[in-house]
Amino acid sequence: MSDEIVLRFAPSPTGYLHIGGARTALFNWLYAKNRGGKMLLRIEDTDRERSSDAATAAILEGLDWLGLKWDGEPVSQFSRVARHAEVAHELVAAGKAYYCYASPEELTEMREKAKAEGKPPRYDGRWRDRPASDAPEGVRPVVRIKAPLDGETIVDDLVQGTVRFPNKDLDDMVILRSDGTPTYMLAVVVDDHDMGITHIIRGDDHLTNAARQTILFNAMGWAVPKMAHIPLIHGADGAKLSKRHGALGVEAYRAMGYLPAALRNYLARLGWSHGDDEVMSTPDMISWFDIKDVNKGAARFDFKKLEALNGLHMRQMDDAELCKALIETLPYLENAEALRDGLNDNVKAQLLAAMSGLKDRAKTLVELADGARFLVAQRPLPLDEKATSILSPDAKAILAKAKDRLETINDWNAENTEAAIRALSEDESIKLGQIAQPLRAALTGRGTSPGVFDVLAVLGRDESLARIGDQIG
Repeated sequence: MSDEIVLRFAPSPTGYLHIGGARTALFNWLYAKNRGGKMLLRIEDTDRERSSDAATAAILEGLDWLGLKWDGEPVSQFSRVARHAEVAHELVAAGKAYYCYASPEELTEMREKAKAEGKPPRYDGRWRDRPASDAPEGVRPVVRIKAPLDGETIVDDLVQGTVRFPNKDLDDMVILRSDGTPTYMLAVVVDDHDMGITHIIRGDDHLTNAARQTILFNAMGWAVPKMAHIPLIHGADGAKLSKRHGALGVEAYRAMGYLPAALRNYLARLGWSHGDDEVMSTPDMISWFDIKDVNKGAARFDFKKLEALNGLHMRQMDDAELCKALIETLPYLENAEALRDGLNDNVKAQLLAAMSGLKDRAKTLVELADGARFLVAQRPLPLDEKATSILSPDAKAILAKAKDRLETINDWNAENTEAAIRALSEDESIKLGQIAQPLRAALTGRGTSPGVFDVLAVLGRDESLARIGDQIG
């Protein structure tokens, strides 16, 4: 038997890859990478009414964008229903499960009786030991597992510790429906065994499922994978995560301008830590990650922290690398139409030249694209409110003097334009800021931008002088 660590990420294709699922995938991926193992992908698509190909595609795309590459081909759980049914009938033949012919009316009566007695609804086992000869004609049975009647089922969890479940609370659950389709519990156990899964990392909302699935593993005589149930993610206010907190699909985070590396970093820090390290590279996370270091308590999702961390990752990126990331993400970014539509080879070169100044003022790619919008702005530039207030009649008079000085420059670069404007400042006893601010407003249409001399260099002589001339009138 191989000692290789094998994990799986097993989303249901009933919607997008939400942020909690993305963190679960990340923890599985990090653990597999740390231990030299594999992370397989299983699409749990047995709910045919709610599953869709579009959702499956969104999940695959989301994982791919996050950089969480799975091993092998994705496995469709639905394609394996014959195998699931085969195992159910094997359990019946071995006396570990049985055919149950209880009618819907009988099951309703059981539930109502339990409710009246203040007990949780439980199947009462009425078909557990009845002979096949008692089976009513024309009724298609379900298959139920014979759960232990006394004692405990113990889950030794890598995060939660030892968790004990009294068997009296775990009734004989259905593992195969009357139409021959498997229940979730059976499908998961059979797939985990057949795929060679050694470790299961998932949300702690599956903890009760772990007990029921352990019963099934034991009934088949199969090894129970090691399990780790990680706490769910809450909002910054401690409430259950909702869309207002950030319970969105990962495609929404791409549209909001977050870098995959920064999102991986932030998600890893939700419930797991390595000393005081906040900014982590992916190789660092892989080498440091251990599921046993994950907290038992719920983690809190905070957009402000994600945004700050994203800004740090952007500033640490090489200018060319960040420029490439921005250009590749432009089709998905919110409010980035201007830069996207105006992008050409010349603008790409300008964008790279301006990147050093742009990235210091942005925390997301959306802000970066917004900051770079002056590169593609059409003359005469529309002015924002701050730029309009800056360009007073006195400021325009200063701007005219600045234009006269700049027109004398033939070797146009940041160093020479700065020297010319500093000379004007000294000659006219005007503070440098009183010249730089109107220049910035005229060149970009905004009150804030990268350094004004960098802007002059990036735009070039002709465009810079023309934009300044537009505002002088």
